[in-house]
Amino acid sequence: MTDWISGLTASVLAASVALGQVAAAAESYIRDTEIEADIRTMVTPIWKAAGLDPNALHVYLVEDKQINSFVAGGQNEFINTGLIMRAQTPNQLIGVLAHETGHIAGGHLTRFQDAARKASIEGIIAMVLGAAATVAAKGSGGGAAMLPAEGVAERAFMQYSITQEASADHAAMTFLDASGQSARGLLQFFQILQGEEMLSGIREDPYLRTHPLTAQRIDYVRNHVEHSRFSDVPDTQTNIDLLKRVKVKLDAFLSRPSSTLATYPEKDQSVLARYARAIAYYRAPQLDKALPTIDGLIRDFPQDPYFRELKGQMLFENGRIKDAIQPYEEAVRLAPSAALLRISLAQVYVEANDPKENKRAIAYLNDALRSEDKETQGWHLLATAYGRDNQIGMAALALAEEGLAAGKKKDAQQQALRAKALLPKNSAAYNRAENIHLEAEHIEDSAGGVANSR
Repeated sequence: MTDWISGLTASVLAASVALGQVAAAAESYIRDTEIEADIRTMVTPIWKAAGLDPNALHVYLVEDKQINSFVAGGQNEFINTGLIMRAQTPNQLIGVLAHETGHIAGGHLTRFQDAARKASIEGIIAMVLGAAATVAAKGSGGGAAMLPAEGVAERAFMQYSITQEASADHAAMTFLDASGQSARGLLQFFQILQGEEMLSGIREDPYLRTHPLTAQRIDYVRNHVEHSRFSDVPDTQTNIDLLKRVKVKLDAFLSRPSSTLATYPEKDQSVLARYARAIAYYRAPQLDKALPTIDGLIRDFPQDPYFRELKGQMLFENGRIKDAIQPYEEAVRLAPSAALLRISLAQVYVEANDPKENKRAIAYLNDALRSEDKETQGWHLLATAYGRDNQIGMAALALAEEGLAAGKKKDAQQQALRAKALLPKNSAAYNRAENIHLEAEHIEDSAGGVANSR
């Protein structure tokens, strides 16, 4: 994982952390090429059935053990790691994401979507969690301090209606049928949540607080399951294998290495057990055991880009910059469409401090950031690379892009003006700087709003 908690873009809510740092006791969002790709594979049939362009949608993982998912800031689906780990079948996870896709397709709470588009990914998650906490506190008679823009965020939750939920349920059923999949997983998920609510007497799960669950909604889904000809369609073996690998990888990165090694002892020579041990050894850190383990997986599965990615990360984060280049290059060759991998490779190029590698970094970053324009660390790397190449105007433009992606109005506008002063007038870069300055005008000084489109 190039871009895990200790990697490229682990972003702690309401605070930026340096590469490799982990902030204790704070939720974070996680970017991981492999897990995002696997989830996209599972949910793409739903997106297509909804008439959405899969290339325009982003998946973000929120490191939180609680069950929740939400859509915000446009076509972005946020998924708590707790939801993934609790999903017993791919169909359950796909059912929940089909419901979220129903909110996107239905255009629910559009004005909040517009506000969230101006916010950073960190800002969106912080606002949603802050609003959820406030709504929960008010429901229990308590109080809670809100993060900035609390009015926008709270209204997004409070105006979230049963009608919109029913509409998203109906859309989910339509998408599942159109893609030849069962809705039984969504029904099972609702029943699990209903059971937990009845046991506790309160709505502890964020999903329940933000997705009002009624008997009528459950009855509607149950009736659909009873009559749909797709209700007994089983999960594909591909999806079963994907979810299993996602859960093993998540657990290996989020659990203590000692726990992972106890769960997957050396006598277990399955692929997933070896993968989990490689991650645990790397995190221990025991590079003398991690490298032979991942090398064995690369030898046995030479076409798997993610084993090579993990080796690159191991080497890079242990100061072996030059050695990390080859595995990252091989990972990019095997997964050429993975933008996050290209950003990670570019980071290694930049850290190698070689002019030739630096030029390659510029090319990779410009390509990757076309689809990952919210990745602030990517823009910062690009600014660094341009600076080392003595392209100061382009470095300022990249910093302006970083400010825009981070929702920092002052930074975006100052760097945009600096870029305009350094770039040739009427060039594409000059015009982009001018546009950034105009776009930044719409950023709220407090850090922007949030849209919870559930």
